[in-house]
Amino acid sequence: LLAAVSHDLRTPLAAIKASVSSLRQDEIEWTDDLEEEFLATIEGQTDRLTDLVSNLLGMSRIQSGAVQLSRRDVGVDEVVSAAIAGLDLSGVELIVDIDEQLAPWHVDPALAERVVANLIDNAAKWSPKDEGVRITATSTGEDITLAVIDRGPGIPADRRDDVFEPFQRLGDGTVGGTGLGLAVARGLTNVLGGRLEIH
Repeated sequence: LLAAVSHDLRTPLAAIKASVSSLRQDEIEWTDDLEEEFLATIEGQTDRLTDLVSNLLGMSRIQSGAVQLSRRDVGVDEVVSAAIAGLDLSGVELIVDIDEQLAPWHVDPALAERVVANLIDNAAKWSPKDEGVRITATSTGEDITLAVIDRGPGIPADRRDDVFEPFQRLGDGTVGGTGLGLAVARGLTNVLGGRLEIH
């Protein structure tokens, strides 16, 4: 665990520390633009740490069977909106196409939001910058299908189960992350009684 997350913990902490130390230097008068840049770095890296800790705690709760459900009816669009609001997508365009006539989703909204946020975050990391990420939701009978669609390189069929294992990252390492996001997303989806599949 420590080997897997040590880099992901140190990098944002180092950036936060450097920005705070710079702002505290009384002998330097920073321009407003530079101060704003330091503050944006602190905020962005704090969000990154928060996501990492949330995923670590989520994985721990899933593996120990300690996830408590608090189900209620909620609109799919509400869950998706809340998930998007908490993400830094670095300029990746999102196209949300959700059927307004969908029946309410009977889920734990906080857990569903974490699943959707992790899927969108993963799609945004792998999508080419000139391609958007599409989110759709449809229903068939009582089932609701939520799809997060990106135009990234894809995952070979024989490796698709691997990406749902904790700390597994495919590719050449140029895309950041701990390899926990999809593992947490599938674990929470299973707890919610749904299925998470790659196509």
